[in-house]
Amino acid sequence: MEGFRTYERDPGNPGGFRIATLDDLPPDEIYVLDTETTGLEGAPKDLVVDVGICRVSLRRGKVEDAYSSVLGYDVDGWDDYHRKAWIFENTDMTLDMVAEAPSAADVIDDVRRLLRRKTVTAYNIAYDMDKFLFKEPWNMKGEFTLCNDIMLAATEVCKLPSQYYGRQYRYPKLDYAYSTITEGDPAGIDGAQTHRALSDARMASHLMIRMFRDGTYEP
Repeated sequence: MEGFRTYERDPGNPGGFRIATLDDLPPDEIYVLDTETTGLEGAPKDLVVDVGICRVSLRRGKVEDAYSSVLGYDVDGWDDYHRKAWIFENTDMTLDMVAEAPSAADVIDDVRRLLRRKTVTAYNIAYDMDKFLFKEPWNMKGEFTLCNDIMLAATEVCKLPSQYYGRQYRYPKLDYAYSTITEGDPAGIDGAQTHRALSDARMASHLMIRMFRDGTYEP
């Protein structure tokens, strides 16, 4: 295959094409992950309680559910910080769901097997990966290849003014970016973000596909 060339649309020239090598082509399969947690500080204080993963083909514009599970813990030993986490007060997730779910260790093993040697991204890598998946008990740094953050690409599209010095635009929330950039409702949220991991992963996946087609996202 050495020397193989193909032609693809040039994002900088919507009416034309550029020659691309195989190395330039995006991976045919990208896994988009989302987590729901007991707080924003990250591990070890906070815990992942819900994980959802979609399998995406950018070239075909296809999104498939790849994995979804609540993570099980002994909630009887939790303090009020964990028992009254935002996720339990504002979504359909309950402490009973966590108590009855597969053990966190088993879910972590499932996710590790699924993502090993794959190409993976998220809407806010600094949160899902740096605060959780790259720390104990997940310890997944180096297990997969990261591609570009969907949120960072959406920031440049939404262009919401930032109040912070040194930052031109603020990061858009997922529901805002999804409703602003995608057309219709490809993730089927019917106008309301559920803040459940698989649903949010679907939203981020369709957002990534749309921006890729528009030339505003490159893996």
